[in-house]
This record gives sequence, C-alpha cells and structure tokens, in this order.
Amino acid sequence: MKQKIQPKDLITIGIFTAIMLDRIFTAIMFVICMGVAMLGYIPIFIPLLSVLVPLVGGIPFMLFLTKVKKFGMVWIMSVLIALVVALMGMGVWVIVTGPVAGILADLILRSGDYKSAKKSILGYGVFSMWLIGNYIPIVVTRDNYYSMLVSGYGQEYADTLMGYIPDWSLLPLLAACFISGVLGALLGKALLKKHFIRAGIA
Repeated sequence: MKQKIQPKDLITIGIFTAIMLDRIFTAIMFVICMGVAMLGYIPIFIPLLSVLVPLVGGIPFMLFLTKVKKFGMVWIMSVLIALVVALMGMGVWVIVTGPVAGILADLILRSGDYKSAKKSILGYGVFSMWLIGNYIPIVVTRDNYYSMLVSGYGQEYADTLMGYIPDWSLLPLLAACFISGVLGALLGKALLKKHFIRAGIA
C-alpha cells in the first residue's frame, strides 16, 4: 500500500471537507434560526455551538475515516476547514487551533494503524477541539470583543453573552467540544457499521 498521499486522496479530502463544512454551517444556521424564532438572537446559542457542531459533523467525519489510510489526510482537512471558517468571518484563531487539532487527530489514527474504531472515536473527539478557536477572542481579547459586541448588538446582548462565556470558560468549552465529538463519533460509527466492517476498522 502506497503511504504517500495520492491525487485520488486529495479528491477524497476535498469531497469530505465540503461535506463537513456543509454540516458546520448547517449547525450554525440552525442556531441562528432558532434564535430568530425565539424573538431575537439569544446569546446562549453561541456556547451551544461547541456541542452542536461536533455532533452533526460526526457522521460525515466517521465516513471519511473509512477512506483514510494515510497520515496527513485529516490534517489537510483541518487546514481547509480552518481557512474557510476564518474567511467566513468566524475569527482567525481557528487557523491555529484547526491544524493543531488535525495533526493530533492524525497521530491518534496512525497509532491505531487506521483500523481501530476506538482510536477513530478518540481522533474525532480531538479533531472537534478546533472549535475552541472561535471562543479564544472572547476570553483573550475580552475588552475589545465586548466593545465590538456593544457596537454591533447593544450592551444588553454583550453583557448576557459575556455572562455565558466568562474568562474561565475556555477549558469547559474545550471539554464540551471533545465530549460532543466523541458522542458524534459514536453516533456516526453506529449508523455506518457496514462501512466500518468493509473498511476493516474494528
């Protein structure tokens, strides 16, 4: 088996990256629509993205893992997702957290020779931690972020959101990303059982 990434692997990465991005933005749009439906964009939905995005992304990611046999494929996907998310205005920190989470996930998958279901689940949990990049500005550049919220959404909204994401919340949010990723992976594995068997992942 060739260990270098081939053109067909890049095509696979591109297809599944597009699917993952679709799921990410579907989750975001769901949150926005729910907020609007409840008479105003409610700040509590912002931290809930750390749960919703990993859950909805679990199925396509686990299907992607049935195609992954070479180191670097997950990392490339993470870089592409980070770049698109950053360009869509969701913050530049994901350009750092995305590739870091991606390479760690890749290392976990390789340690199981890309045939371990447990490592696949753990890998997606770690991969999902890229989302923490969206919350870093709220904590690290708190004053500037607060001023931006006030000017864009009003003081009441800004105060409420900052209350939901206090300056100590990065670790709990990171844990939420990981746990939700594990749950999303378990759901994906259960729904894609035949694909896993076919791919020799046990």
